[in-house]
Amino acid sequence: MEAAPTLETVVQAVQTLYHSPDLSAKEKASKWLGDLQRSVHAWQMADQLMRLSQNVESSYFAAQTMRTKIQYAFHELPADSHASLRDSLIAHIEQLSAEASPVILTQLCLALADLALQMVMWKNSVQDLLQRFGNDPKYLSFLLEVLTVIPEEINSRTLRLGANRREEIIQEFSQSVSMVITLLTNCIDTTNDSRLLTKVFKCLASWFNVGVIPDDLISQSKVMKAPFHVLLNRETPSGLHEAATDCICAALYVAEDLSKHYPLAELLSQGVMMLQEPYHMSVAEEDIDKSINFCRIFTELAESFLEIMVKMPGKGLGQLAILDFLLTCVGHHQYEVAEITFNFWYRISETLYKQDNQEHSDLFRPYIQRLITALCFHCQMDPDHEGIPDEKDDFGDFRIRVSELIKDVVFLVGSSTCFKQMFEALAAQGPNTSWETTEAALFVMSAVAKNVLPNESEVVPHVIKAIINLPNDAHIAVRYTSTHLIGELGEWIEQHTEYLDPTLGFLMKGLQTSELGSAAAHAIQCICDVLSDHMTNHFEGLLQITQAIDSFNLSHDAAIGLIKGAVVILAKQPFEKVTEGVKQLVTAQTHPLSQLVKTDGPRDGLNSDPAIWLDRLSAIFRYANPSISNGQLHPCQPALMEIWPILSQIMGKYQTDERIIERCCRCLRFAIRSVGKGAVALLEPLVTQMVVIYQVHQHSCFLYLGSILVDEYGREQGCVPGLLDMLQALSVPTFQLLQKENGFRDHPDTIDDLYRLAARFLQRCPVSFLQSQVVVPILQCALAATSLEHRDANASVMKFFRDLIYSSTGHEDRDDYEVRKSAVQSAINEHGQQLINNLIVAVVFHLPVYMVPEIGDVIYEMMVFDRPSVCRWLEAALKSLPTETKPGSISATHKQLIDFHKKVTSAEDQNQVSYALRDFARLFR
Repeated sequence: MEAAPTLETVVQAVQTLYHSPDLSAKEKASKWLGDLQRSVHAWQMADQLMRLSQNVESSYFAAQTMRTKIQYAFHELPADSHASLRDSLIAHIEQLSAEASPVILTQLCLALADLALQMVMWKNSVQDLLQRFGNDPKYLSFLLEVLTVIPEEINSRTLRLGANRREEIIQEFSQSVSMVITLLTNCIDTTNDSRLLTKVFKCLASWFNVGVIPDDLISQSKVMKAPFHVLLNRETPSGLHEAATDCICAALYVAEDLSKHYPLAELLSQGVMMLQEPYHMSVAEEDIDKSINFCRIFTELAESFLEIMVKMPGKGLGQLAILDFLLTCVGHHQYEVAEITFNFWYRISETLYKQDNQEHSDLFRPYIQRLITALCFHCQMDPDHEGIPDEKDDFGDFRIRVSELIKDVVFLVGSSTCFKQMFEALAAQGPNTSWETTEAALFVMSAVAKNVLPNESEVVPHVIKAIINLPNDAHIAVRYTSTHLIGELGEWIEQHTEYLDPTLGFLMKGLQTSELGSAAAHAIQCICDVLSDHMTNHFEGLLQITQAIDSFNLSHDAAIGLIKGAVVILAKQPFEKVTEGVKQLVTAQTHPLSQLVKTDGPRDGLNSDPAIWLDRLSAIFRYANPSISNGQLHPCQPALMEIWPILSQIMGKYQTDERIIERCCRCLRFAIRSVGKGAVALLEPLVTQMVVIYQVHQHSCFLYLGSILVDEYGREQGCVPGLLDMLQALSVPTFQLLQKENGFRDHPDTIDDLYRLAARFLQRCPVSFLQSQVVVPILQCALAATSLEHRDANASVMKFFRDLIYSSTGHEDRDDYEVRKSAVQSAINEHGQQLINNLIVAVVFHLPVYMVPEIGDVIYEMMVFDRPSVCRWLEAALKSLPTETKPGSISATHKQLIDFHKKVTSAEDQNQVSYALRDFARLFR
């Protein structure tokens, strides 16, 4: 947008966006207004619209535009205009505060907050605002709003304040906090308005979150007692109740550091202990929202005091009464309340496991037993539920989380003890136990079944006998969960093989029941995985099942699992039987594929989807790994040679369908991995077809498959030229794809697979790769990809750089050592400065913290290779950084730059480099 539009044009566009019945006109207006917001003219237009105050829509657009411009484009303004912008914003707020829509006021408050944080010359902005508006009740709502959002915005990633500026702001906050507390206290003393009190508690929570409220100040003020008084009042409105809860939770989070905030922790502990009765009242009144709020507070208290609770259980702030509070919440009739406590139970179990103190663990065991009993109750389905448990609805998700939680905490009780606990609870209820109670207990048993001691003989035999003798009229959900439990007991059955045959009979019966088929198939797979040595006599039966697999009502994953189980058993057969068994399994999948190749009509139904058969073939080749002696023909080789023509035809027919092509590549990947050198005859025709299709359809899975081929055949001298030709042919369309607008961002999988392929060349045939013509464009592309914010793709690029350096340092005894070292030295000399520049820029401006370690690894390996050069390159890279990102705001001081350079260049391992990079990046964020 070159010329500034008129104010009338902007108003008309806003009206069109909100009120036009013409969808195309609304879309056109939306795009035009978006372009306006990104242009430099937006500053003036937003200011003029706010002065005009023609209607709510235009005022909101103006306020939102002002906020986004300050947030994302503050650098567009010269420093001498900052003060006038501040004054203009404050004037707008003074004009609108009485009658403005809350959403407009919020946007203006956010704009003013972001301005205050970025405007270095505006010193003590909080004190200024308090002095200007603190004595006028008309502006109290605005003042509370802006005092809430200023601390919230301090950690905004989009503002990129930097550690130095953030520290400066925190210091200003520390000087202003007493004035803020005084304002909040006056509000509490002078009003009963729930909306105003809600703002007070939100503001207090915000200031707790930045950690600047001193304990002595808060303990002497009424302000911390107010949220507890609100929660003790049964008549408190829900919005105020939630705000008070948030405030207390924020304070509890700060109090977790007991070494600094012990007085605050004591104050909060006393207040929380008074909330048990109000919680019970919320339960009695069926006010679920308030029950959730109380549970959040109890859980936050428990998490804050977790460390002292484990170190000094039952003493001082380590009192265990809070666990009774939590278990009371877990006992709430709504499982959503119980779920709030889950993270605490995870954390305390992990802490106790690491502490490894049996005496302390014994103290917590009764609480864990009560927890498991309560969770079992929550897992009960409704008595009128029909069919099997639905694992995809909210309740199903909850049961999955319960299962994971029990697996984490059960070590404190013992899996066998927990299993027995559930069994005895059922036995105590006698023969009239409801089906939903039985099913829930079986569900909990299945969560711990894998870890039941193999020598357990008191309970498990009774459970298995009861399951295999379930009557046909037993509720289908009980039979379903029992089937799952049987599969989880595989390791126990391995030590008690007398139960194998009756168990398989039970599972075969389930396999033929439509609702139980998938569960039975999964259980059979589990049995095959664990008892493969004991299942060899059952292979013929398994083979017949797999050949008739589509006659059962199985999910796709269950069918794959059943085939996997059969193949695992097949691999244990005498060698001469494996080839025939693989052939039979493969033929059952290739026959429908060959029919699909001949069919030109549209695909109707699942059976006409080649992905089904390709996935099954992948499972066969993936798990058919018998022991092979030297010189023996791999049993999968004949099958692979037979199916290659069909796979080739499938790739040709469905070359536009990325999903099918990925399945083909996956199948070939496992087949080639399995057969190895025995599949070398496929190399030329496979590569030829890959290249032909890739010229038209850039499916990244071909690059991945190429890396498999290089991994398998890259050390075969006769194969290397063809593999390099493949790389050259695949690289050309790849670079063309990535050179398009947003090419890197839109195709991270291509980057990931391309550099996995390049890394394989460095690992298997480095000299040939380093001397090829394609290495230069691959290096240049990798340099451009250093800032790509995609974890897998960026990690592959960084691994490529590491492997490039490794290829020059390893295997010094080989004849090609000097050639490799010289080639890498030449590449590093030419591109080293740019690489260091790009890596520093990526860390400082583009990549999230969790991606920094890979960058650190590359820099460290470069230093191992040539530390003096890296010292020079790093110094040049640091000098090129903008140390003043905003007028008057120093991102990194000269001393900080020197310290960082010293930390990196003197590092003795990768971690030291990564830590230095992480801390340095904070100076610019």
